[in-house]
Amino acid sequence: MSILSSSLIPTGALPKWMLLVAIIAVANTIQNLITLELTKRVYNARPEEVTSLSSRTFAIWTFTSGVVRFYAAYNLNNKAIYQITLWTYIIAITHFLSEYFVFGTLNIGPGLAAPVCVATISLIWMTAQYDYYTNTNNNVATKKE
Repeated sequence: MSILSSSLIPTGALPKWMLLVAIIAVANTIQNLITLELTKRVYNARPEEVTSLSSRTFAIWTFTSGVVRFYAAYNLNNKAIYQITLWTYIIAITHFLSEYFVFGTLNIGPGLAAPVCVATISLIWMTAQYDYYTNTNNNVATKKE
């Protein structure tokens, strides 16, 4: 049985979303380790500030968030994992909005819109579904499909 098997994931679309976002984070990690060019497109207001070190640091941060979200996909009924995962999105949205509003390293575009949209959707969705997945008396959320 594959670790990506949907039979291991709790019911509902949210766990599948978490898995998708985790996989995208791993792909983004690899991209940040291989080249600076795409990272410079994200931080397009000041691409000269993107260095190999900053790109690798961003890669590790992204990978860490991806690992947490991967665990969340399979363990949304665990309150601690659920809450830590919520924090990964709060940290992401804070980072990107501060880079736009405070530090001026991003312009409005896909590099800002994509992570802010993913974080916002995830935060709203996870907040709305918190009781459903973390309520230990709720047998539906802990059953596997």
